[in-house]
Amino acid sequence: MTEASKCSHHLLHGGNFSYISPDDAPFGYAGDVWAIDLPTHRDGVTLSEFFRRASQGDAEINRLPPVARALIRLRLFLGRIFRLEAEPKNALAASFGSRLTPEDRARSFVVSGTPEALFRVVYRFENEQLLEIQNRTVHAAALSALAERADSYRFYFAVYVRQRTWITPFYMGLIDPFRKWIIYPAMLKTIRATWDQNI
Repeated sequence: MTEASKCSHHLLHGGNFSYISPDDAPFGYAGDVWAIDLPTHRDGVTLSEFFRRASQGDAEINRLPPVARALIRLRLFLGRIFRLEAEPKNALAASFGSRLTPEDRARSFVVSGTPEALFRVVYRFENEQLLEIQNRTVHAAALSALAERADSYRFYFAVYVRQRTWITPFYMGLIDPFRKWIIYPAMLKTIRATWDQNI
């Protein structure tokens, strides 16, 4: 576990945790943790380099398989119709970025709070990134991390969700089968393909 990884769990859970299961998540948080091993095409690859190279091609959503792409676009369409994407008035105060130390802010390649598609960057370190989204349904964070191993790299993807309103558990229950069985596996498959093409 890198120092950055420990920092992310400190931000999300109020203390230093290793990667934890959803059942162990304290303070009202629940989450999923996924990992995929990536081949060592060369040494010294960082997450920031990988994201930089990957961003030079098609938009991320366009690299996903058709079914996953259609589900995401349907969700975005419904979000616009029902105005689900509006940030709450207390978004700045509630942001995980408010818990960053001065040292964390100095290390981040991107200023905390910078918009990135539907998300805002909490921090982007050399080998770890934390994004968050706050809207009418959830307050969620997406963690990406890359660790170099003896014979491969391992990419971690974790999603943490904090209840925003009474809608949150119903909303998460509705989308859980789609995100766990279609969206996230498709994202990891795309990560592997993008890695092979760009690294």
